[in-house]
Amino acid sequence: MTQRLLLLGATGNTGTQVLDLALARGHQVTAFVRSPQKITRRHPALAIVQGDPLSVNQLAQALPGHDAVLSAIGPSGREAFRPSTLLTECAASTVAAMERASVHRLVMVSAALLFPGGGLRFAFFRRLIRHHLRDLVAAETVIRATPFDWTLARPPRLISSPEEAYRSERERLPTGAWSMSFRAVAAFLLDCTEQGTHAREVVGLARREQAA
Repeated sequence: MTQRLLLLGATGNTGTQVLDLALARGHQVTAFVRSPQKITRRHPALAIVQGDPLSVNQLAQALPGHDAVLSAIGPSGREAFRPSTLLTECAASTVAAMERASVHRLVMVSAALLFPGGGLRFAFFRRLIRHHLRDLVAAETVIRATPFDWTLARPPRLISSPEEAYRSERERLPTGAWSMSFRAVAAFLLDCTEQGTHAREVVGLARREQAA
C-alpha cells in the first residue's frame, strides 16, 4: 500500500538508498533536508523541502498528511569522533513535531554497538566512537519515552553494496553480524514501515547469510 513518508537524512548513504527504494516501491516521499541542491533526482512522487531537522516548527509544518517519519540522520566521519548532541536534539525536535502533526510512526537508524557483547572488535569500535554512541543512547531514550509506534534499527558496520537482503532479530544482534549494506538497511526500514511490524521494538540487523 502506497504511503506518504517524510525522510530525514535523505542526502546520506543510507538516506539515498531509502529514497531510491521508496520511490521504486511507489511511495510518496518528502525529503526534508538542509541542502536541497544535494538531491539531483527528480520524480513525480518526490517532494524536496528545505528545512532544519532541529527546528520543531519547520518539521511540524512539513509533517501533516504523512504516514510515517524515517530517520537516517547520522554524523559525518569526523563528527563521529567528537562530542555531540546532534542526534539527541534531532530526536527531540522530531517527536515534538510529530506530536503536533499527529503522526505516530517513526523508524530510525541506530547502531549495533549499543547491544552488549560482540567481543574485542566491538569493544574497540565502542571506544573509538564513544561520543557518537553516547549521543545515540540519549536519542534512543528520547524516542522510547514517546507513545509512538517507533522502531529502532541497529545495523553493524555499513558498506556500499547493491545487496538488499537482511536478517533481523528483536532486541539482539543476529549471529555473525559484522557488516551489511546501506541498501539492506533501507529495505528493512521500508519493510517494517509498510508492514507495521516491530512497533516499539529495538531490532538488530545483519546481512543475509550466503548459501553454502
